[in-house]
Amino acid sequence: MAKSSLITADEHALLLIDHQFLQLLALRSHPNETVVNNTTFIAKAAKEFKVPTLFTTAFAERQALFEEVQAVFPDQKPIDRTGLNSWDDERIRDWVKKTGKKKLVMAGLWTEVCLSMPVIDALADGYEVYIVTDASGGGSVEGHERAVQRMVQAGAQPLVAAGYVSELMRDWARPNADAVAKLFAEHGGGFGQGLRWEWQLLGLKEGTR
Repeated sequence: MAKSSLITADEHALLLIDHQFLQLLALRSHPNETVVNNTTFIAKAAKEFKVPTLFTTAFAERQALFEEVQAVFPDQKPIDRTGLNSWDDERIRDWVKKTGKKKLVMAGLWTEVCLSMPVIDALADGYEVYIVTDASGGGSVEGHERAVQRMVQAGAQPLVAAGYVSELMRDWARPNADAVAKLFAEHGGGFGQGLRWEWQLLGLKEGTR
């Protein structure tokens, strides 16, 4: 059987890049609340599945990380940079190396700058990179789309937040199924509400939840 490109919790690390409030002010590719929600969603899922997760910021003294995201890992101090390309920062590359993971999932603001640069460089360094496009955003729709297109052409694999969490979950017989169903209900939009309804019906049928 060929090696699957699907993501499992034990073989990747998550990098969340520059999810900061001033970055959000210039966002034009998505509604602000969509990016905040989806970034929080994948951060919570990563914590639930014990995925190594790194926050990195730019000029943090001027703009804080999203409170909702920082609250998921309250004790983590983001690696703060002055450079646009986080892959240029030795501290970040060292963190990745120490995880021992060869698959990286990344999301960030803005797509056309602070996400695309490290993604393209990580690919060049031999990592398998996935990008969560709806937990990222650009200064324009075109800027976001062209950046995603460029990253995909370079070898990155695009996915959305609900897809990422679903690949981590994979099987609703897992012991943490209730916790993940609640994450979907809280952050998964219409899909999450549908899943919540199905999960409640299943519980009523089985008398287990």
